[in-house]
Amino acid sequence: MGATAANNERHGAYAVVAITKHGVEIARRLGGALAGADVYYTDKFARGDEAKHGIRLFSGNVRALLPELFARYDGLICIISLGAVVRMIAPLLKDKKTDPAVVVIDDKAEHVISVLSGHLGGANELTRRVAAILSARPVITTASDVQQTIAVDLFGRQFGWEWESADKLTPVSAAVVNEEPVAIVQESGEAGWWPEGRTLPKNITVYGSIAEALAARPAAALVVTHRLLAPEEEAILQNGVLYRPKVIALGIGCNRGTSADEIEAVIHETLNELRFSMKSVKAVCTIDLKKDEQGLLEVVNKYRWELVAYTPEELNTVPIEAPSETVYRYTGAYGVSEPAAKLYSGADRLALVKKKSGNVTISVALIDHQKKATMQGKGKEACDGLSSPHREAAPAKRP
Repeated sequence: MGATAANNERHGAYAVVAITKHGVEIARRLGGALAGADVYYTDKFARGDEAKHGIRLFSGNVRALLPELFARYDGLICIISLGAVVRMIAPLLKDKKTDPAVVVIDDKAEHVISVLSGHLGGANELTRRVAAILSARPVITTASDVQQTIAVDLFGRQFGWEWESADKLTPVSAAVVNEEPVAIVQESGEAGWWPEGRTLPKNITVYGSIAEALAARPAAALVVTHRLLAPEEEAILQNGVLYRPKVIALGIGCNRGTSADEIEAVIHETLNELRFSMKSVKAVCTIDLKKDEQGLLEVVNKYRWELVAYTPEELNTVPIEAPSETVYRYTGAYGVSEPAAKLYSGADRLALVKKKSGNVTISVALIDHQKKATMQGKGKEACDGLSSPHREAAPAKRP
């Protein structure tokens, strides 16, 4: 594959591939204008400055090159005929959740076509970006994009929401684009999932509760909650997708050397008791004395949670229900799990104030995005007051 072998260890997000004279011109334009783009073209059209510009040359048939690029890059931008690209990538396809975006550009850069992984792989958005650079026409055929309705597989993705299961993505998406009655129930998470100023499609209705949505008998449903559903609520998922917003902040205190297994077990047990989903955890919050605690690090790395550590002085600014002189003597803070969860979440009340189990102390807070949105509408002062930690003195007296 020529010069590409020397660049295998480091690469951008996208591979731009060209095999014709005009295609090389387009590829070079994109290489200079699209962030994260690596350019590949046949050595037949080498100009001698490829190394200077980080361009990779290849010899022989491009068919031999595509499998490696397909596996290594988030997206392929091919300045090759659509039919040829389809034939070349067909044996490489695995799953829409893992296949890279594939975009095709014609030899005159008049059209940029989203071919594969339009939603999850980001091909539709990439198509728009490339078309803007080339002053070309973006060609996107995904029904939800064409109809300007909700893309079920992307719903809440910008906020980090996760599906509980992907089993019903296809039938629920079909209900949305076929304009069948669709219910949305949101109990937690960010509010800005629909573009401001645009009217929600007539077939989509937002309900205040799962019970209310079930009574309406919709053809499909999208449910956004951190809760584990009760048995009588499960019917909403017969043709529904359950989304888990990142709204749970865990305040954790632990003895030095506490194992990851023990910490993880306490988290599981606590969230099950609260009927909360592990998938809705956003962060683990603690004191800076624990920022290098191996057990904590193993748990947050396993689940890809954020680890936030506060100084004793920061923790002591938060009013708490159960200040401890013992904790103060060892850490300089009157509490760890409770004030840490409050600081991160901005919550005045916790879902769980504090529970001690073995070597672990845990508190649980919910981030109220609806409250934040309401406060933001009242002006900057209110917004700042909500997003910043409270700076009140701790209720216990210092010794």
